[in-house]
Amino acid sequence: MFATTDFQRAFTLLSQKLSRWMQQFVLLLPNLLIALVVLAVTIVAARLVRRFINRFLPRVSHSVTLNNLVATVAYVLVLLLGTFFVLEVLSLEKTVTSLLAGVGIIGLALGFAFQDIAANFISGVIIAIQRPFTVGDVIQTDTYFGTIESINLRTLDLRQVTGELVRVPNRKVFENAIINFTVSTQRRVDVECRVSYDADLDQVRSVVLEAMQDFPKLIGGRPLEVMFTGFEESAVTFTLRFWVPYHRQVDYVGAKSEAIMRIKRAFDRAGIVIPFPVRTLEVSARTLEQVAASTVRSEQQK
Repeated sequence: MFATTDFQRAFTLLSQKLSRWMQQFVLLLPNLLIALVVLAVTIVAARLVRRFINRFLPRVSHSVTLNNLVATVAYVLVLLLGTFFVLEVLSLEKTVTSLLAGVGIIGLALGFAFQDIAANFISGVIIAIQRPFTVGDVIQTDTYFGTIESINLRTLDLRQVTGELVRVPNRKVFENAIINFTVSTQRRVDVECRVSYDADLDQVRSVVLEAMQDFPKLIGGRPLEVMFTGFEESAVTFTLRFWVPYHRQVDYVGAKSEAIMRIKRAFDRAGIVIPFPVRTLEVSARTLEQVAASTVRSEQQK
């Protein structure tokens, strides 16, 4: 009898709870329908905004990565705004406040935990906006030298002249000085050489300039220069300077190699000597006597 009474009481409480939930659901049903409509409108609006940005931004920015980022951020913001409206319609203001507070705390924690990633990301956005270089440019950072293969929002892919692919963090590129060899499409080639002291320097200059007269792809308006730069122990040094079009590293290396070959052939024909380094070795008389005595003993032992 006691068990039956407890069961009836529990069943009554459950029925009352379900009845109150049903009444609240019926009262909330109009708001729920409005919330569903607002959510559907939000999703459609977010897609339209993303589609509009994807069509409009390429007219202003040529960075595909940046355009996708802006479109995605706008899409997410519209969805978040619509979600807050839905919660307001459902009278869940406290939930909205809690979500905002939670997002703020999570954002602060993530900012401290991933500050390097955030710095690379922000640097990538600035690089995409300013465009100090583009894909295909030859650049030199404080550590690496090569051709840019891709520019991402976090890293920059650099193909070195020796073939290795280096992924440089955007922060390193943004904060340090870089040299862009492609932006001017011209580069000066310096060829250093030496001649002996008994050479006629006027003749050396004439021979070098004559050897370079029909050099291919010389840039007009920039004359050839032969500058004598110093006196070394066994030679007089000079530098040949000239300018060539520059698009790839092979343009510079090939021009320098061709100039060296031409100078060597011209010097051989003109009898101009490129001297070897000369070293003087001083030996004392006592050392010579010791070497001679050692040689005599070795011969006697044989």
